[in-house]
Amino acid sequence: MKSLVKERLTEFDALCKFTEEKTEYLTAPASTRFHLCKESGLLEHSVNVCETMLKMKNVLAPDISDESCVVTALFHDLGKVGMPDNPMYIKNSGKGGKEASVPYSFNNQMTYLSVPLRSLYFILPLFPLTPDETQAIMYHDGQYVEDNKSVATKECSLLFLLQYADSWSCFVTEKIHNEICGGCSYVS
Repeated sequence: MKSLVKERLTEFDALCKFTEEKTEYLTAPASTRFHLCKESGLLEHSVNVCETMLKMKNVLAPDISDESCVVTALFHDLGKVGMPDNPMYIKNSGKGGKEASVPYSFNNQMTYLSVPLRSLYFILPLFPLTPDETQAIMYHDGQYVEDNKSVATKECSLLFLLQYADSWSCFVTEKIHNEICGGCSYVS
């Protein structure tokens, strides 16, 4: 997937290096107790979204660049890493040697920023996003977030692709994985 980024390769490499070396991107869960609430769940989720988005793009919107799909898919949830040296999700320890019923807790010891806003906070100093890429990352949660009503009827095609690929990954791909592998309970 990374090989599909060509026009902004230098910046992409810098963003990848930052996320891999300075954040919890490679080890963070995707959620506290829902989809992919396990070590490296965020990375797995991001790859799932990227694969799904590229498949959808090829059929529905071949004019959208692969590069835009890769960047928005891989980093749409980058804000879930928290801050360098201050992760967003903290692993819970169970009592009596048993696993905790809720694997992770939200870290309340950092300044609150929504996940998309924190994602943009990390991305923009290192990687120049187009307006469509910025919109896609900022509003990818669609109707699940009250604040997103301001973009209703103004969505670009890239936003729809990311939103649908994210939803498909969460509610289909990762649900199936959790059911097969006995992962975290999957409820919304």
